[in-house]
Amino acid sequence: MPDWLDVAVRGVIFLIVLFLMTKLLGKKQLSELSFFEYVSGITIGSIASEVIINLDKKIWNGIIGIVVFSVSILLIEILSLYRKRVRDLVEGSGTVVIKDGKVLEENLKKENYSTDELLQLLRGKDIFNLSEVEYAVLEPSGSVSALLKKDYRPVTRKDLGLTSVNEKEPQTVIMDGEILDEALTTIGKNRGWLQAELDKQNISIENVFLGQIDSYGALTVDLFDDKIEVSESQERPLLLANMKKCQADLELFALATESESAKNIYAENAKKLEKSMQKLTPYLKS
Repeated sequence: MPDWLDVAVRGVIFLIVLFLMTKLLGKKQLSELSFFEYVSGITIGSIASEVIINLDKKIWNGIIGIVVFSVSILLIEILSLYRKRVRDLVEGSGTVVIKDGKVLEENLKKENYSTDELLQLLRGKDIFNLSEVEYAVLEPSGSVSALLKKDYRPVTRKDLGLTSVNEKEPQTVIMDGEILDEALTTIGKNRGWLQAELDKQNISIENVFLGQIDSYGALTVDLFDDKIEVSESQERPLLLANMKKCQADLELFALATESESAKNIYAENAKKLEKSMQKLTPYLKS
């Protein structure tokens, strides 16, 4: 076999082996690497490249070396799941670099980080003013986790006293003009319902690049032709507007009638409708 063909075959074989070993080790190897994972990746890659290029090396020796090394990594990672000391040794632990709004210079020096590098990491978190940070930790992966001071944290619905809205992830039901029946079944819909929703917007399935259904059951689509404007669904805002009109009518009837019993019925139902609207408004607003 010619040398160039031997290298090509070895390259394909080790590509498959490395792919299988990476799948075995899991997605963690693809995320931000710890020191141990960084060294492991370099070592496995070095073994593969050495056997691929050096034709004097036996290919099976390289494969056995990668498999043994990968299994050893897997066993250490499993052990680290149950032993904190092993986890701290292998993956490292976080280092506090800002506490009570003050930078801990000694901890920064310990991790060989400069002030400029700390500011750069904070900017990556959209934090440009150091005085806004209450607490920050330098993670083993090299990223920084920061807790802003209370005055600089984003306002939440709870802060405003609003009813919380629990949302589920949207389901993709159309992709590249093809209907995904499994996703439709998951949310209790069918093709008939989907076609009816598309007909409301005068859209054919073949023109849809991506279609998703949110937690409220509303369909949103992105078309292949970006020049075509897709109108937003007005069903929920229209329902809210009708409820407000009904409440106003009930209050008006209560003022207009001379019957005391009818007045009480109208007023009572207007209050019930108002309470219902308070609960439903977060869901019905567009």
